[in-house]
Amino acid sequence: MIKKIVISAVLLAAILAAGFYGTKSWVKGLLPDKAHFEAIKQTQTGDLSYVTQDVPSYRGKILAVVTSVDSMGEDKQTGFEHTELARAYWVFVANGFEVDIASPLGGKPPVVIDGEDMGAYDYAFLNDSAIQEQVNNSIPLSQINPEDYEAVYFVGGKGTMFDFPDNPDIQRITKSLYQDGKVVSAVCHGPAALVNVALDNGEMLLANKQVSSFTNEEELFLIPDAKQIFPFLLEDKLKAQGAQFQPGLKYLEQVVQDGKLITGQNPWSVWKMAEMVVAELGYQPKARKLTPEEYSVALLMTYKLDGYDAALKLTEQHASEYQRILILMHGILAFMEWDIAEGTDLLSIANNIKNLTE
Repeated sequence: MIKKIVISAVLLAAILAAGFYGTKSWVKGLLPDKAHFEAIKQTQTGDLSYVTQDVPSYRGKILAVVTSVDSMGEDKQTGFEHTELARAYWVFVANGFEVDIASPLGGKPPVVIDGEDMGAYDYAFLNDSAIQEQVNNSIPLSQINPEDYEAVYFVGGKGTMFDFPDNPDIQRITKSLYQDGKVVSAVCHGPAALVNVALDNGEMLLANKQVSSFTNEEELFLIPDAKQIFPFLLEDKLKAQGAQFQPGLKYLEQVVQDGKLITGQNPWSVWKMAEMVVAELGYQPKARKLTPEEYSVALLMTYKLDGYDAALKLTEQHASEYQRILILMHGILAFMEWDIAEGTDLLSIANNIKNLTE
């Protein structure tokens, strides 16, 4: 997502900011240098102490489900979101769970990898040959016995909108786990798996449940013709099936729990959602240092909720921890929506971080 926004809007942002900050080169200077990104790309599983040290004894299995759909519309490629699988996978494994990966068709599922979204954990997942062998040989959903699992996690990705809603195996697995008192979770477009799940009592699983997912606002901003491309807008469909939809701030963390049902709004909600799954399964989630992305999301939420001064003060506490590109991206989003004040505030915050760390 970041790539699309940056490519289409960086010039606009630079021009709009020019009267206050100077030139386009100033905006580009807020990005980390190439060496920073190259170093992150080399991350290996062994580099992740969270994953390799003090792992609890075996606690059971969690099923992660990804889409098998690789295209939408006439020429748009899609698949599951790499970061949404990787981050939850690491949380589950670090907390003592084994993860199986399944898809409607089995085999190698299509994947969407946005380099600008990737962090160390995401690259470690990509660089681990054993994990990639598992991903590339995903289990067909028809072979899944829900009794083998403590929870199911439906990974997001726009392809889910096409092969999750009416899949009988998804409905079978979800209903069985939920009625057995186990955990059902999903993030971003993953809740498309839930829209047609009916329980044995005749009620829809979603009826009167508090849920979240990728919102109409987020969807239509990125894909203006989404209503024509997708069979439905996910927020609309969840509401139509009786859900009490709980939107959060656009492109920021939002996770909603209603009993054994846990749903997240977007990719920035995965870490928290996965740890809430672990907690609902009866375990204290293992302590973990927040990622640069999470620090940045917290900073952006502080800005949105408490204002510029509070956000600026926060940068001084964790200056070296932030992912500047994410803050810059939200500044560009603001400019694209003609919110000049917010755009300049966020570029100023990104510049302050740079000054504190370089």
